[in-house]
Amino acid sequence: MEAFERLKSLIASAEEDVHKAEGGNKAAGTRARQLMQDIKNAAQEVREAILAAREQPPKNP
Repeated sequence: MEAFERLKSLIASAEEDVHKAEGGNKAAGTRARQLMQDIKNAAQEVREAILAAREQPPKNP
């Protein structure tokens, strides 16, 4: 699922900025907050994809 892979990538990319923000780096805090918003949106896309897949009839091999 492409949306889930994007979510994982966003989380991995946010790790460094989150650690820097904890140390008091204000610019990293700003980047981390933006990434958290992107992660929230990506998580919503994953939720929607899961619901859409659940509503599709099963594929026959």
